[in-house]
Amino acid sequence: MNLGNPIARGNTAKIYLSDNKVVKVFNDYLPDTESLNEAKKQQYAYSCGLPVPEVLDVTKINGEQTIIMEYVKGETLGDLMFKDKEQAEYYLNISVDMHLKIHSIIPDTIESMYDKLYHQIEAGNKLDKRQKSYLLKKLESFTYENRLCHGDFHLFNLIKAENKVVVIDWVDSSAGDIRADVYRTYLLYSQFSSELADMYLRLYCEQSGLVRSDVFQWAPIIAGARLSERVSSESSERLMEILNRYCPL
Repeated sequence: MNLGNPIARGNTAKIYLSDNKVVKVFNDYLPDTESLNEAKKQQYAYSCGLPVPEVLDVTKINGEQTIIMEYVKGETLGDLMFKDKEQAEYYLNISVDMHLKIHSIIPDTIESMYDKLYHQIEAGNKLDKRQKSYLLKKLESFTYENRLCHGDFHLFNLIKAENKVVVIDWVDSSAGDIRADVYRTYLLYSQFSSELADMYLRLYCEQSGLVRSDVFQWAPIIAGARLSERVSSESSERLMEILNRYCPL
């Protein structure tokens, strides 16, 4: 099947538009269960009433794992913001409203954030035994009420459609601590702009009542877990610097 040229490329997949549907074709190095796991998470978010593209099929195209889903016509909030950077706070406010909606959901059948982070830290080949032990003990020490967390929440995963904002890319979603999810978003923004990261965190804390210091308790764990991800744009030195700021010698 010839899908033509991809309209986008991510860390794990290429995205195509075919017959007015989005076709997400996964990279071949991923586990055989990758597409099904992601589809289940997206279907779960959809079932919660969140504005999420409907999953239409999980299949294989040219031997590669594929999810076929509803096409949402529009631009990402990230693209809109870069067209008019003076509107950054406006678009971040929209995103925070959506983040709060996601975090209001008490999930049941979805991956545990604890398990996800535990496995990522254990798999981190840049971490030594002392660092892993510290991070896993710290992870164990947290108490929280499980809420639905997106895991990769940022302006480029929010599409402004005609009359709503749609949330895409649910592969990293889990049931966990909203403070961890907020710090993850802060970490993603700070990779490119500390001003944008600080603005997002300020707006989220103002609307939610969270305290910045509580969010930052998750900094070493989220940075340590991210070290195990294959993200070419992320600096392992930056993540180690964050980790070492909190991890005792």
